[in-house]
Amino acid sequence: MSHDTDKLIRQLSLVAFLMAERRALTARDVKGNVEGYSEMSDEAFARRFYSDRAELRDLGVPLQSQRDEFTGEELYTLRSERYFLPPLDLTDDELAALQTCFYLLEGKFAYAEPLRLALQNLALGRPGLSDEAPSATAVRVEMRDPDYSAEMPGRLAKLETAISKQRTVKFGYRAMTSGKEVERTLNPYGLLHDRGVWYVVGADLDRDAIRTFRVSRIRGDIRFATRRERDFRSPAEFDIDNFRGRASWQFGEAAGEARIEVRPETAWWVERAFADSGRVEEGIFVTEYASLPMLASWVLRQDGRANPLEPADLRREVADSLRRVRTIHEGPPSKPARESSVREPDATAERSSGPVTPERFGLLQALLAYLLAACGEDKDAVIPAADLVERFQIPYEELEDHLSLLNLVNFGGGCYAVYAELHDDEVHVDKELWGDTFRSAPRLTPLEARAIRLALEFVGPLIAAEAHRPLDRVRKKLEETFGEFELSQTPQSHIGGAEEGLVATLTEAIRRRRLVELEYLKEEEDAPTTHLVEPYSIERRLPHWYVHTWDRTRDDERSFRLDRMRSATLTDSEFELREGFEPGHLGGALVAKVLYSSAVARWEVERGARALTDGSAINEQTVGSPEWLIGEILRYRGEAELIEPPELRRRIAERAKTLARELGVTRLRAPASA
Repeated sequence: MSHDTDKLIRQLSLVAFLMAERRALTARDVKGNVEGYSEMSDEAFARRFYSDRAELRDLGVPLQSQRDEFTGEELYTLRSERYFLPPLDLTDDELAALQTCFYLLEGKFAYAEPLRLALQNLALGRPGLSDEAPSATAVRVEMRDPDYSAEMPGRLAKLETAISKQRTVKFGYRAMTSGKEVERTLNPYGLLHDRGVWYVVGADLDRDAIRTFRVSRIRGDIRFATRRERDFRSPAEFDIDNFRGRASWQFGEAAGEARIEVRPETAWWVERAFADSGRVEEGIFVTEYASLPMLASWVLRQDGRANPLEPADLRREVADSLRRVRTIHEGPPSKPARESSVREPDATAERSSGPVTPERFGLLQALLAYLLAACGEDKDAVIPAADLVERFQIPYEELEDHLSLLNLVNFGGGCYAVYAELHDDEVHVDKELWGDTFRSAPRLTPLEARAIRLALEFVGPLIAAEAHRPLDRVRKKLEETFGEFELSQTPQSHIGGAEEGLVATLTEAIRRRRLVELEYLKEEEDAPTTHLVEPYSIERRLPHWYVHTWDRTRDDERSFRLDRMRSATLTDSEFELREGFEPGHLGGALVAKVLYSSAVARWEVERGARALTDGSAINEQTVGSPEWLIGEILRYRGEAELIEPPELRRRIAERAKTLARELGVTRLRAPASA
């Protein structure tokens, strides 16, 4: 057996032994009775037992210890009521809503497997997840995670393990500032999912500083740097929430505070979208910045709805950016270089070598509970193998190995929990003497708890709409089941009340085929406008929600981003579904060809642009309106040039000239260098 397999048997048997004895036990009791310890030397046992206890606590198993006042020996206990899930009053509607959540995230969610196990445990004793068809609303919802890739679950799982065990890791990383791949050595403190992107935060030992790394830019395997049980201790003052919600101009050390005037018609949106990045005081957006160019990019994207007041360097950066935009769009378009033959590494070729310990421990816990629950009060049961393969996503060829491992879990003294064998397409289960000890679902592991918390954040508002009850009630019930541990360095969910209410209103409108009146602020408009729409489907394209509609006000299909929606009001009027109408596709929309300079090309290639031989990049994209495209070109501050269509080039040049006049920055120049 592998080292990891031996460890799993040992840890599960330790849990079984402590629960079965129902009394405080010494280390000598453990060494003499628990599978895997008895053959060890005293020194090896002391080391392994300490390590196993620490890992079990990290996995959410609440081992307790106290010193015997007479002998001075350490005594260990594990009360079964602290190991199993407490009674959970989830109604059928609420459980169905969670199953809808799982359906939406299946295959597109980096924590899909821990989420599956968590819901499997929550549903133990009820019809299985696969027995329930997705709700009608779920079928009309699309879930897209642009940061998701085939290797992402494996990377996050390895980082989860390193964080929980406090192990130093090494990995190749593509630094976007230089474009080079270098090896980094990191003490990982926490994982962060922010604005649709995964980051790992920790102490960069090569730079001697706290750094943030985008997980999708990691190249190759993530490796432990040493063979030690623990390499570092996370600083007590470290808080992952301090790294969340930062705007693009706030990455790095703060360099100062900026003041930007925002129009009254858009101030509400700035307050909603950037509440974590600054504050709005009497029409002035006050925000700290680390990068003036990135802040200038945001100002330019507002296309006149934001006017930089302070510092003067920000005004100069905006002025210089507008000059560059105007200059490259006034003459004939640049001639792009040839397309590069060098391709990005095929990240999809990377695969996780298999579940890491936290995932596998949770899988075995859930599988053992399910096998014993299938026996019920009887001594045995027969389960279709396909049922286990589907419920637990265990490849059929690996099912027998999992069952064999569970057969070795014991309570000490030759007493085992279960004996299960695979016979053709069936699994025959015999409940052993004390098998009932594990018949209930275990508490969620931290990994499973984190999966539910993230799932609530990704599609939580839909759960509220599906369950027809406030989301906080569903969320509270679930969080009460997380067990006796803290979700170390897992940011609290940031689901906004406005977003939740909008999703609920639109979901109800889709279900009841009712018209909705929207008050909406487009990126290229000065003030919100009103639209009467037929809502057809909702899309979660991280980090935003979208609703796809037929807009009766404009007599055309339209998609609306919910964070720019000031209000949504359900009307009493019904609508009939339009035959053959498939919303969400920009049919007949404008096609633009954009050339990106070498300064930003690496980021654009990451988003799908094609690399060119001179270091630049080019991309053809479908856009919804000319006004939107003008705003996008402006925000690149002269590092993006519209090549086609030619008539829009003139509009961009003219808009850059006009905007400089509107913002009062036409005469500003960068100070001469000393």
